[in-house]
Amino acid sequence: MSSRRKLFTGCGNISRRTFLADTGMGFTGLALSALLSEQGIIRSAAAEPWTPPTGEPHFVPKAKNVIWIFLCGGVSHLESFDVKPALNDHAGKSIEETPFKDVLDPAKVSKNLVGVNPAHGNRKQLMALQTGYRPYGQSGIVVGDWFQHVGECVDDLAVVRSLWTVHNDHGTQLTWHTGRHPREGAFPTIGSWVSYGLGSMNKNLPDYVVLGTPTGDCCGGGWTHGAAYLGPENAGVRLATDGPEPLPYVKPSADIGPEEQAAKFRLLGQLNRIAAVEYPDDALLRARINSYELAAGMQTAVPETLDLQRETAETQQLYGMDADTTREFGQRCLVARRLVERGVRFVQIFHGGGGGGAWDAHSEIKGNHTALSSQVDKPIAGLLKDLKRRGLLEETIVVWGTEFGRTPGAEGTGRDHHPQGFCCWLAGGGIKRGVVHGATDELGFHAVENPHYVTDIHATVLHQLGLDPRKLEVPGRRRLDMDRGQPIFEIIA
Repeated sequence: MSSRRKLFTGCGNISRRTFLADTGMGFTGLALSALLSEQGIIRSAAAEPWTPPTGEPHFVPKAKNVIWIFLCGGVSHLESFDVKPALNDHAGKSIEETPFKDVLDPAKVSKNLVGVNPAHGNRKQLMALQTGYRPYGQSGIVVGDWFQHVGECVDDLAVVRSLWTVHNDHGTQLTWHTGRHPREGAFPTIGSWVSYGLGSMNKNLPDYVVLGTPTGDCCGGGWTHGAAYLGPENAGVRLATDGPEPLPYVKPSADIGPEEQAAKFRLLGQLNRIAAVEYPDDALLRARINSYELAAGMQTAVPETLDLQRETAETQQLYGMDADTTREFGQRCLVARRLVERGVRFVQIFHGGGGGGAWDAHSEIKGNHTALSSQVDKPIAGLLKDLKRRGLLEETIVVWGTEFGRTPGAEGTGRDHHPQGFCCWLAGGGIKRGVVHGATDELGFHAVENPHYVTDIHATVLHQLGLDPRKLEVPGRRRLDMDRGQPIFEIIA
């Protein structure tokens, strides 16, 4: 080894090429290199590069945006959008005492379920429905009274009543967003795939925005809106809709004027672009560059977007912002409309987040679901009605979902987790209106007709956006759709 080569063997992980490039840029290069290395965002060894998507759909899309509503903790399908009157007829009986005892046959349990007791529920008495129900609209789709406002919009919905998932605990909140069992670790969420595949239509707003408190760290946490190997630039950006500082970390100091702030961002942009020439494959550096550029635009765009006083009193009332019960979630739904209106691709709205989720009604399900549904029912219906009257529902897919259902059997005064069969609904963006697809059995125990794993919802959304999951695959990674996810063409117009 020459003396020149030896000179660089004691310089940590900095390569000779990197050192020469940085010194070649003079003092600016040395300062920038030190700063970025200190922050840990320059890799010494280049990772295997791949060419990201161009931002163009793979085929003609039917939708441009997604609003993804997730209720944390597990909403009862039996009393929302897959009502089972047989539970009233056989309340107080064990399942073996009913004509439907064959639902406990182990052969009926999907082999794909992980950690689910095949006999789950057979030691419990059936619980009667804890709310009323009735048919709505011209389609006559039956909806539980907990969601009567959404019921008024049922002719715009495609209700999927035959979902199943792979796990019976709250890590399934992660499964709903990534398609993977929690034990497999972090994978990109559906929102990050949309961001990665298409990006935003507004350079001053993020591609992927998160509203509300996500699920707790016990059950997915940041992974439920993370991008994993797709890189941090495709992760969800959280916005606060109910405070004076929706993005305090990009708010300029009080003693910095707008011209000085703009000059600082221009300098950062120049330095970052110089560094990017040397480190073209560094995902974290690329994300940092994007974040600085985005932050400048967000300082103006985010406050304007979240200024809900620009909306008419009638619109605010439509979302329930005139009542204490519905105000907070109504704000999130109205902000979601304003975000997609301004070109944000994917808006993820959480309700009941933190821990296992507020909807986890192991006891007092009647009081739990009555209170929680009163917070979200009117705002969700207001969102659907507002999108429709503005012509935005034609190009925006709204998805309503939760991690699993609740068991037909009683757990005291509540219902247990139930992954074998549950429901969700979609609206807009080329989705059929006023239809029901799939079914569970008479007790709502198993998905028995057209069963769909949760990645079928992902594949349906991506299809409507003009994206082919297989063309989004990253070399060396497992397929996005887990060899299961397929668009549900029966609900596509």
